[in-house]
Amino acid sequence: MAKYLVQIIVLGTQVVGKAFARALRQEIAASQEAARRAGGGSKGAQSAAASARTGISLDEAKEILNVKNLKDPDQLETIENNFKRFFEANDRKNGGSFYLQSKVVRAKERLDEELANTRSSKQKPTAE
Repeated sequence: MAKYLVQIIVLGTQVVGKAFARALRQEIAASQEAARRAGGGSKGAQSAAASARTGISLDEAKEILNVKNLKDPDQLETIENNFKRFFEANDRKNGGSFYLQSKVVRAKERLDEELANTRSSKQKPTAE
């Protein structure tokens, strides 16, 4: 009887150990993929710092203000127009939500910061 109990414990431990190892490998792969998408290096660090300061990710900010591509010059006008429209629509005087209004403000701040980072990285002279 004790022999079977020990076998069950050993097999159970092996199954749990293999599942944990597989989950750990998947988490590492997901983390590496996220770092790759963020741009890695100093660009990724700048993006992460901006996200931490504003409390909102770049993707979330783009989704809130309905912006597709920041590289398009017409997007500056779109960002401004959408910001004004969403900010006014969520005004508490009009029965709007302060929470949503603050999300719109944070999204605008995040996109402005990303655009400023993009401009400053383009203006830096290359070392020769």
